[in-house]
Amino acid sequence: MRLLITGITGFVGSHMAEHALARGATVLGSARWRSRTENIDHLRSRVQLVDCDLRDLASVRKLLREAEPTHVIHLAAQSFVGSSWHMPVETLSTNILSQANLLEGVREMKVVPRVLAVGSSEEYGLVYEDELPIAESNPLRPLSPYAVSKVAQDMMGFQYFKSYGLPIIRTRAFNHEGPRRGEVFVTSNFAKQVAEIEAGLRDPIISVGDLTPRRDFSDVRDVVRGYWLLLERGEPGEVYNLCSGRSWTIRDVLDFYLAHSPSKGIAVEIDPARLRPSDVMVLEGDSSKIRKAVGWEVEIPFQQTLEDLLAYWRQRVSRR
Repeated sequence: MRLLITGITGFVGSHMAEHALARGATVLGSARWRSRTENIDHLRSRVQLVDCDLRDLASVRKLLREAEPTHVIHLAAQSFVGSSWHMPVETLSTNILSQANLLEGVREMKVVPRVLAVGSSEEYGLVYEDELPIAESNPLRPLSPYAVSKVAQDMMGFQYFKSYGLPIIRTRAFNHEGPRRGEVFVTSNFAKQVAEIEAGLRDPIISVGDLTPRRDFSDVRDVVRGYWLLLERGEPGEVYNLCSGRSWTIRDVLDFYLAHSPSKGIAVEIDPARLRPSDVMVLEGDSSKIRKAVGWEVEIPFQQTLEDLLAYWRQRVSRR
């Protein structure tokens, strides 16, 4: 397998690269000239990076000529829901245009690779209790600019499959966490704040947003294993949830970190800047389709994921 990973320098991209290399794949990745590479520095001798701006079709064509992939996983995106409220146009244009260019480039290739188009559980948006757990047939009611962009990418993948016969498999992964998670994401942000408090680098106060939403969390290492299986054996044209089938409130995550920190008496304060105009209140998925298709299910307990993420931030903070 010659696997092209767009967004290889990101959180999920770096874990995907590790997983693919461990299974003998030749791994290539797209990166912009200003991309930070710290997530893949330990892999630089084993992966090939190709400079590419996915928003430019000529650049994408060059990428595909150089990479000659047999398989593609499209991870590059503006992926933070919070930022999409502040820059909706950039989020929509970056995410939609990048995938359109990629699929146009793939369509022109003599040997067409299998493509994994990565969506998000945020596409489901407003979900009622009687609709739980969320199956792939649930209606899509996106509640953020980011979610709207992912719905567009999802439907685009289906359209290119139906219109041109491209072997595109679509996914809707629920929240996935682990080491190297960006610090703006809630599980990582809480871990970073706790690590800084433990190191005496900040007052014993954790800033939070709304703690009531429930999320279906998995470990990123489980999710990339699912992506790999779908790249190999997923049915083109189909869409698959990747999820644990269980949910935690954001307060549950915070309480876990507080209970596992030697620093006691940490106060919790709501930061109005962390509150969103609207939020998805519950995401809890049904993974029966992917289990039946490729035998995938989560293996790493979420408690272990949180422990690993806290250890990651303790190590990073200790280097300061």
